[in-house]
Amino acid sequence: MSTTSNPPLPFGYSPIPAGKIVNAVTCLEMLAPPPARPDPASAASLRLDRWHKPASDKYRALYRRVGEDWMWFSRLIMPEDKLRAILDDPKVEVSVLRDADKDLGLLELDFRDDGQCELAFFGLVPEAIGNGAGRFMMNRALASAWSRPITRFWVHTCHFDHPGAPVFYQRSGFRPYTMMVEVCDDPRLSGIIPRTASPHVPLIESNA
Repeated sequence: MSTTSNPPLPFGYSPIPAGKIVNAVTCLEMLAPPPARPDPASAASLRLDRWHKPASDKYRALYRRVGEDWMWFSRLIMPEDKLRAILDDPKVEVSVLRDADKDLGLLELDFRDDGQCELAFFGLVPEAIGNGAGRFMMNRALASAWSRPITRFWVHTCHFDHPGAPVFYQRSGFRPYTMMVEVCDDPRLSGIIPRTASPHVPLIESNA
């Protein structure tokens, strides 16, 4: 992730207009493969399947199932041509975590920048969280990323994500290197995701 030189944020509290959400983003990276970690025994029936050029509607459906509670919406509002350019790019690897015929997770690795890989999306459907599926999928993400000629593997997470995400990424070998603040329109107010989504993020419609 590239950062531009912007004026520093003021210290203290800054008011945010109604209808907007503010997101504290943490960027993490690793510059060499970490020590291997074993798969949990509970993940014995899982597999990770490559999803070559997925249909946009099916991709967005799984993206929504995985990310709705964590305020994932960027791919839901992305124009179709831009989404297809990503999903059809041979340097972007999309995979689905499965148990038998059940889709449990989404993994997206982006190798479009030479020498590095972005862990673009990594998440599980709600019923798969907490049983070792995340470790299973991360082990395969690490193996796939570092099988390529890269020198940097990076990810960003935020306080909208699962509260255990920053610790999980650090246990996996990532180290935080910068923080940013993002302000955007609340997607619940425009109907992109349900008003009941992400209940841990307050929905403020009016300053009145």
